[in-house]
Amino acid sequence: MSGADRVRVDQWLVAARFFKTRGLAAEAIDAGRVSVNGERAKPSKVVKPGDTLEIRRPPFEHVVKVLGIAERRGPASEAQKLYEETAESRAKRDAVSAELKSMPPPVFKGRPTKRDRRTLERFNRRQDED
Repeated sequence: MSGADRVRVDQWLVAARFFKTRGLAAEAIDAGRVSVNGERAKPSKVVKPGDTLEIRRPPFEHVVKVLGIAERRGPASEAQKLYEETAESRAKRDAVSAELKSMPPPVFKGRPTKRDRRTLERFNRRQDED
């Protein structure tokens, strides 16, 4: 295989518009949120057409098959041609999205009082002990 049909996974994630910068892509890879063909990846891992990537960007998870290679970030229409998302992945994302939309929006009352802060600290302390 020549270098023209292979590229680093961090560069590919930026070109496919999953992350805005290569640094953010590398951070996600180092945190274990990206795997290539079922194995945890490093930023320098080489991807080629036919590889399967699992990209976790909470609360969503994408499972995509690499169709094309690009080293540089281009228009969104070109980025969509680089991969194909699996039907199961798309269904899961739609289900999570619908669940998030059905939840009531958070209500912020402003700055918490001293009493609210202490109650929250007690709650967090109990969670840490369990």
